[in-house]
Amino acid sequence: MIDFRYHLVSIVAVFLALAIGIVLGAAELQGPTYNILNHTTAKLQNEYDQTRGQLATAQAQANEGEAYAQAVEPAVLRDLLTGQRILVITEPGAQSSVVSGITAAAADAGASVTGQIALQPEFFATSSTTQDSLNQTNLDVAHSAGISLANSGTYQQQAVQVIASEILTNSPKPSADQSGSTQSGSTQPDSSQTGSADQTSNAQTMLAAYASSGFLNTTGQPATQASLVVVVTPQNVPSDGSADPLAQVLPPMVTELAAASAATVVAGSSAGSGPGSPMAVLRSNNVANQVSTVDDADLASGQSVVMQALAILLGGGKAGSYGYAGNGASAVAPSPAPTPSASASASASVSPTPTPPSSTKKAKKK
Repeated sequence: MIDFRYHLVSIVAVFLALAIGIVLGAAELQGPTYNILNHTTAKLQNEYDQTRGQLATAQAQANEGEAYAQAVEPAVLRDLLTGQRILVITEPGAQSSVVSGITAAAADAGASVTGQIALQPEFFATSSTTQDSLNQTNLDVAHSAGISLANSGTYQQQAVQVIASEILTNSPKPSADQSGSTQSGSTQPDSSQTGSADQTSNAQTMLAAYASSGFLNTTGQPATQASLVVVVTPQNVPSDGSADPLAQVLPPMVTELAAASAATVVAGSSAGSGPGSPMAVLRSNNVANQVSTVDDADLASGQSVVMQALAILLGGGKAGSYGYAGNGASAVAPSPAPTPSASASASASVSPTPTPPSSTKKAKKK
């Protein structure tokens, strides 16, 4: 019969064998195996340190490049868009630094940003209640302004049709008394600089109607007549990717803006212009042949390219896709770069040949 003493001896023997195994195993690791592990660890640490050093060097070079682009921007853009007026339209999530950078670049080019229309999330909402509200606003404003809404398209596209009809002009050259002030990229025009007092008043009434319904906000004087448009896309790719309303609405919206203006450019940030972004959806659409796109407008160099792209379109050149190859761009920047024509306020003088890209309705009534 097996008693308690037998069990105790067995347990002690098992633990003794385990202890001996641990000691022998540890002693074995002190030899070649330990040396190999130690060598591998040291090698990985060295590679990690080298990679961190390379990253720091690359970041320093990028900072130097950005500083250089900021320094030369006034010379690169001088007189490129003298006397032109630019309306900025932003999608929700647009980077404020992109807007301010574009405003500064416009001033360097001799142009003025009249104001900003910030489209709100409500503008892109797909609920039936919001859609009905947008449709009714479109009908009310269009009736008041005598605008015949397109039969096809979404309510968002109809809204942009109304906005474009009331504010934009495709006349590429303002008259001498319409140039306004270009200090700091802003302007304080009087009625003689904005087409007509009626036009400005009607545009203000229109914008107020959409604003009161929560579809947009405004800053500056966006009711001032403008011939150029810059649309700024979100800083980050929407969570729903290409299926997101921000991406789906952009092509028809840009179609209306391009038809009513002398030149339209869509600008975005490098991080927010990858696959599934509004920028990517636009570039895969036929409307990309009517407007230029710049996917690195979060950088000074990209902001300069926005002005150059406007100048090229204004001069009758072809639309381009500028920025990073990884975001679908076909060129870093226009080449050759546009230059002011003899009449600087008229247009740029060249049509670009792209250089290789960087690796880095009648509306439905209720």
